[in-house]
Amino acid sequence: MRGATCRIGCEPVTDLIVRPAREDDRAQWEVLWKGYQEFYETNLDHVTDGLWMRLLGNKPQDPICLVAEQNGKILGFTHYLFHGSCWSDKQRIYLNDLFTSPEARSKGVGRALIEAVYKAADQSDAETVYWLTQDFNEAGRALYDKVAKLTPFIKYNRP
Repeated sequence: MRGATCRIGCEPVTDLIVRPAREDDRAQWEVLWKGYQEFYETNLDHVTDGLWMRLLGNKPQDPICLVAEQNGKILGFTHYLFHGSCWSDKQRIYLNDLFTSPEARSKGVGRALIEAVYKAADQSDAETVYWLTQDFNEAGRALYDKVAKLTPFIKYNRP
Protein backbone atom coordinates (compact mmCIF):
# COMPACT_ATOMS: atom_id res chain seq x y z
CA MET A 1 0.00 0.00 0.00
CA ARG A 2 1.43 3.38 -0.94
CA GLY A 3 0.62 6.85 0.23
CA ALA A 4 -0.78 8.23 3.42
CA THR A 5 -3.11 10.99 4.41
CA CYS A 6 -3.35 13.00 7.57
CA ARG A 7 -5.49 15.58 9.23
CA ILE A 8 -5.25 19.25 8.26
CA GLY A 9 -2.18 21.05 9.57
CA CYS A 10 0.36 18.24 9.41
CA GLU A 11 2.74 17.23 6.70
CA PRO A 12 1.95 13.69 5.60
CA VAL A 13 4.69 11.18 5.08
CA THR A 14 5.17 10.69 1.35
CA ASP A 15 6.45 7.62 -0.48
CA LEU A 16 5.23 5.42 2.36
CA ILE A 17 5.19 1.68 1.71
CA VAL A 18 3.27 -0.71 3.96
CA ARG A 19 4.53 -4.27 3.56
CA PRO A 20 5.01 -7.52 5.47
CA ALA A 21 7.99 -7.58 7.82
CA ARG A 22 11.15 -9.28 6.60
CA GLU A 23 13.93 -10.92 8.55
CA ASP A 24 16.28 -7.97 7.95
CA ASP A 25 13.75 -5.59 9.59
CA ARG A 26 14.45 -6.97 13.07
CA ALA A 27 16.74 -4.18 14.35
CA GLN A 28 14.42 -1.34 13.29
CA TRP A 29 11.29 -3.20 14.41
CA GLU A 30 12.87 -3.88 17.80
CA VAL A 31 13.54 -0.17 18.41
CA LEU A 32 9.86 0.54 17.76
CA TRP A 33 8.82 -2.52 19.81
CA LYS A 34 10.76 -1.09 22.76
CA GLY A 35 9.02 2.27 22.26
CA TYR A 36 5.66 0.49 22.24
CA GLN A 37 6.49 -1.18 25.54
CA GLU A 38 7.62 2.10 27.09
CA PHE A 39 4.36 3.76 26.02
CA TYR A 40 2.36 1.03 27.75
CA GLU A 41 4.76 0.90 30.71
CA THR A 42 5.54 -2.79 30.34
CA ASN A 43 8.51 -5.02 29.59
CA LEU A 44 8.11 -7.82 27.08
CA ASP A 45 11.77 -8.70 26.62
CA HIS A 46 10.99 -12.28 27.65
CA VAL A 47 8.76 -12.79 24.57
CA THR A 48 10.54 -10.64 21.99
CA ASP A 49 12.65 -13.37 20.34
CA GLY A 50 9.74 -15.81 20.16
CA LEU A 51 7.39 -13.10 18.93
CA TRP A 52 9.75 -12.14 16.12
CA MET A 53 9.94 -15.78 15.02
CA ARG A 54 6.14 -16.08 15.04
CA LEU A 55 5.75 -12.77 13.14
CA LEU A 56 7.84 -14.30 10.36
CA GLY A 57 6.13 -17.70 10.64
CA ASN A 58 3.53 -19.16 8.35
CA LYS A 59 1.27 -21.13 10.69
CA PRO A 60 -2.40 -20.07 10.61
CA GLN A 61 -2.26 -19.03 14.27
CA ASP A 62 0.88 -16.90 13.86
CA PRO A 63 0.46 -13.15 14.15
CA ILE A 64 1.25 -11.08 11.07
CA CYS A 65 3.50 -8.03 11.10
CA LEU A 66 3.23 -5.17 8.65
CA VAL A 67 5.72 -2.31 8.66
CA ALA A 68 5.40 1.20 7.28
CA GLU A 69 8.60 2.15 5.53
CA GLN A 70 9.86 5.36 3.96
CA ASN A 71 13.18 5.36 2.12
CA GLY A 72 14.41 2.30 4.02
CA LYS A 73 13.40 3.57 7.46
CA ILE A 74 10.62 1.77 9.32
CA LEU A 75 8.28 4.37 10.84
CA GLY A 76 5.71 2.04 12.37
CA PHE A 77 4.34 -1.47 12.65
CA THR A 78 1.17 -3.38 13.29
CA HIS A 79 0.68 -6.94 14.48
CA TYR A 80 -2.60 -8.68 13.78
CA LEU A 81 -4.04 -12.16 13.74
CA PHE A 82 -6.98 -14.06 12.35
CA HIS A 83 -9.30 -16.06 14.58
CA GLY A 84 -12.67 -17.74 14.48
CA SER A 85 -15.84 -16.74 16.28
CA CYS A 86 -18.84 -18.50 17.75
CA TRP A 87 -21.08 -15.79 16.28
CA SER A 88 -20.03 -16.16 12.66
CA ASP A 89 -18.67 -18.65 10.14
CA LYS A 90 -16.17 -16.03 9.02
CA GLN A 91 -12.78 -15.22 10.49
CA ARG A 92 -12.15 -12.02 12.41
CA ILE A 93 -8.97 -9.98 12.67
CA TYR A 94 -7.67 -8.80 16.00
CA LEU A 95 -5.30 -5.88 15.54
CA ASN A 96 -3.07 -6.67 18.49
CA ASP A 97 -0.47 -3.89 18.32
CA LEU A 98 0.00 -0.63 16.44
CA PHE A 99 2.88 1.76 16.97
CA THR A 100 4.55 4.58 15.08
CA SER A 101 7.74 6.42 15.86
CA PRO A 102 7.14 9.75 17.63
CA GLU A 103 8.32 11.74 14.60
CA ALA A 104 5.84 9.92 12.35
CA ARG A 105 2.74 10.59 14.44
CA SER A 106 -0.16 12.56 12.97
CA LYS A 107 1.35 12.11 9.52
CA GLY A 108 -0.79 9.28 8.20
CA VAL A 109 1.43 6.34 9.14
CA GLY A 110 -0.95 4.81 11.69
CA ARG A 111 -3.88 5.27 9.33
CA ALA A 112 -1.96 3.60 6.50
CA LEU A 113 -1.19 0.60 8.73
CA ILE A 114 -4.83 0.26 9.81
CA GLU A 115 -6.00 0.55 6.21
CA ALA A 116 -3.57 -2.20 5.22
CA VAL A 117 -5.12 -4.47 7.86
CA TYR A 118 -8.57 -3.53 6.54
CA LYS A 119 -7.36 -4.52 3.06
CA ALA A 120 -6.17 -7.89 4.40
CA ALA A 121 -9.62 -8.37 5.97
CA ASP A 122 -11.36 -7.56 2.69
CA GLN A 123 -9.08 -9.90 0.71
CA SER A 124 -9.74 -12.77 3.12
CA ASP A 125 -13.45 -12.03 3.59
CA ALA A 126 -12.95 -11.53 7.33
CA GLU A 127 -16.04 -10.39 9.16
CA THR A 128 -14.45 -7.53 11.09
CA VAL A 129 -11.26 -5.93 12.35
CA TYR A 130 -11.17 -4.87 15.99
CA TRP A 131 -8.68 -3.76 18.63
CA LEU A 132 -8.28 -2.46 22.17
CA THR A 133 -6.43 0.57 23.47
CA GLN A 134 -5.83 2.26 26.79
CA ASP A 135 -8.14 5.12 27.72
CA PHE A 136 -5.11 7.43 28.08
CA ASN A 137 -4.01 6.87 24.47
CA GLU A 138 -5.48 10.16 23.32
CA ALA A 139 -3.49 10.48 20.09
CA GLY A 140 -4.33 6.94 19.04
CA ARG A 141 -7.98 7.34 19.95
CA ALA A 142 -8.22 10.52 17.87
CA LEU A 143 -7.23 8.43 14.84
CA TYR A 144 -9.34 5.42 15.82
CA ASP A 145 -12.43 7.61 16.11
CA LYS A 146 -11.95 8.51 12.43
CA VAL A 147 -11.36 5.03 11.05
CA ALA A 148 -13.49 2.79 13.30
CA LYS A 149 -16.54 2.72 15.53
CA LEU A 150 -16.15 2.77 19.31
CA THR A 151 -18.04 -0.13 20.90
CA PRO A 152 -19.58 -0.36 24.37
CA PHE A 153 -17.66 -3.51 25.34
CA ILE A 154 -15.69 -3.62 28.59
CA LYS A 155 -12.68 -5.89 28.90
CA TYR A 156 -12.13 -8.28 31.83
CA ASN A 157 -8.99 -10.30 32.60
CA ARG A 158 -8.46 -13.25 34.85
CA PRO A 159 -6.65 -12.06 38.01
